Amino acid sequence: MHLKVLVIAYVWPEPTSSAAGGRTMEILRVFRQQGWEVVVASAAALSVHREDLSALGIAEKSIALNCTSFDDFIHEFQADIVLFDRFLSEEQFGWRVEKHCPNSLRLLDTCDLHSLRETRHRLFKAQQAKALTTLERQQLAPAPHSREELFMAMAADDLTQREIASIYRCDLSLIISSFEMELLIQQFGVPEYLLCWCNLLLMNQPKNLPSFEQRQGFISIGNFRHAPNWDAVLWLKQVIWPLIHAALPQAQLRICGAYPPPKASALHQPAQGFHVLGWVDDAHAVMTQARVCLAPLRFGAGIKGKLVDALACGTPSVTTAVGSEGMCGDLPWAGVVANDAAAIAQAAINLYQDPMRWQHAQDQGARLLAHYFDSKQSSAALLLALEQALAQKKGKAGSKFYWQYAASPCS
Repeated sequence: MHLKVLVIAYVWPEPTSSAAGGRTMEILRVFRQQGWEVVVASAAALSVHREDLSALGIAEKSIALNCTSFDDFIHEFQADIVLFDRFLSEEQFGWRVEKHCPNSLRLLDTCDLHSLRETRHRLFKAQQAKALTTLERQQLAPAPHSREELFMAMAADDLTQREIASIYRCDLSLIISSFEMELLIQQFGVPEYLLCWCNLLLMNQPKNLPSFEQRQGFISIGNFRHAPNWDAVLWLKQVIWPLIHAALPQAQLRICGAYPPPKASALHQPAQGFHVLGWVDDAHAVMTQARVCLAPLRFGAGIKGKLVDALACGTPSVTTAVGSEGMCGDLPWAGVVANDAAAIAQAAINLYQDPMRWQHAQDQGARLLAHYFDSKQSSAALLLALEQALAQKKGKAGSKFYWQYAASPCS
């Protein structure tokens, strides 16, 4: 079956800069492996780190907001599937697609629930505002919130309503996290047939992984433009790393990520073992050389690409409940999950010094990777969901199509 696919991207895919970029590329590869014609269109400016789509035989199209030239383009292209990369793209262009290509399957890739991430950020800032001193504010641990509590905080928010509305306007939405699937279905009452659990992420697992003895130092990685990552860097610098450095004065922490601002570079202090490297050409190579990955995320959403990278590179990690969300279910984490600074620091020290504990965590990482992030299984599930959704769109199925997503691996 030959299909024409149009991907309307909020930004041009940058798989080496963010997990969202890696996910987009993985989906594009699945489409191209079917022999489908794929065009990626975006109104964003071209970036230096964007992927060379032509290498995959994917055409690029620069489009403009609020311009009739887009109407002419989509009317002529007549895609079978239009994928909106993030709900913001659907808001901007979805109504035009519906008008000029009413028979196109409208597919939304949420990447993560933006409204969930922003709500958690808002709740955390409210916690900080109650702190009496700067030290108390810096040391704040992420407050755990149940799905019911998150729903109460999210429901009346404008961003939440816009995102849920976008999901309802589309024929099918790809959700990366099972936690978010359950939140949408159980708390928000979104019909299950509108959602497809799709945890595709870009992974290149190196062969002959270095051993405990061959690795040195800690690593923390993430795009600096992403608010949860920047907050994690500050928590490391102000509270967590001083505790680790006091116990392991020879250990070094390397902070890597795209688009480091001057305020991040100002934190670079080699004398304290705190190195802000910024952009690195090969994040997996740096991750593979490190002994422990630190991801102290106090808010966020979706699946954390840095932690999937750590699994793929055989690097045990220490993160929070927010960081590990949707990635392990009832299975042990590939390292340690802790929420307060002292517990995070002690867990990192223990992992760094204990070869047996470290090896057990690495072995568990391989199990998690195989169980939750099998690309072949995820690809097959995505293609099946698209096939059935297309059949329903064309009237070849019954009155309703229900996508039976995989049994939720995490809660």
